[in-house]
Amino acid sequence: MVWQPAPVVTGDAVVLDVAIAQLPVRTLAALIDIVVIAVGYVVGVLLWSITLTQFDDALSAAILIIFTVLTLVGYPVVMETATRGRSLGKMALGLRVVADDGGPERFRQALFRGLAGFVEIWMLTGGPAVICSLLSAKGKRLGDIFAGTVVISERGPKLKPPPVMPPALAWWAASLELSGLGPDRAELARQFLSRSAQLDPRIRQEMGQRIFGEVVSCISPPPPPGAPAEYVLAAVLAERHRRALARLMPHAATVAYPAPHPSYSPPPPSSGFTPPS
Repeated sequence: MVWQPAPVVTGDAVVLDVAIAQLPVRTLAALIDIVVIAVGYVVGVLLWSITLTQFDDALSAAILIIFTVLTLVGYPVVMETATRGRSLGKMALGLRVVADDGGPERFRQALFRGLAGFVEIWMLTGGPAVICSLLSAKGKRLGDIFAGTVVISERGPKLKPPPVMPPALAWWAASLELSGLGPDRAELARQFLSRSAQLDPRIRQEMGQRIFGEVVSCISPPPPPGAPAEYVLAAVLAERHRRALARLMPHAATVAYPAPHPSYSPPPPSSGFTPPS
């Protein structure tokens, strides 16, 4: 199983860096759910045979068909809506369905996934779901594509928190346009800052300037003249983290910034950088 970092949050907004659930673990979770559905269906059919067979054959058949559809579609829809993206199989394996933007799964999305699952998993025996998951970079089946969701692992390896916001750059970071900054460059900057204290000073400076150039080319406005590269990277990542939390938790907007990670020690500002008063 290959774990991939993903720039999303869980339905409870606990972490921002999580692992996308890959096909093997999703298949096992689906098998658990299938067993649960099968047991519930058998119990329902037994009750149907005991209580409804004395009615008209057409009415009994119609009730059985409705019960079948409600069982196969209703179980995932009700469970994922009530638990914010988790079925019994997903609970057992630490998985959760979240929206593409990191928000919790909504009823509409759960309904799309349930209806698509009825076709691709039950009617077509899971073939389209497996093929689509193998072709998708995020392991999405057709239901995830239609619903705009992704399945993540809450038990995957979690990344270190972002560095602290440099107070002198907080005013600038608050005005940033970050839509052009992709997750790959953000992750590269995060890894550099978390390990920069262990690097040789010359290598640290060279890598910092290179990553600084890549990040600055994706954001606007440009950083203040003379701002150290590592200060700028830290400010960008801290602001990106704060905005991601604020999307899910309104009160997070009032939280200043996370505490600095102990492994990060930025160099002193250059002589040309003067923080605004």
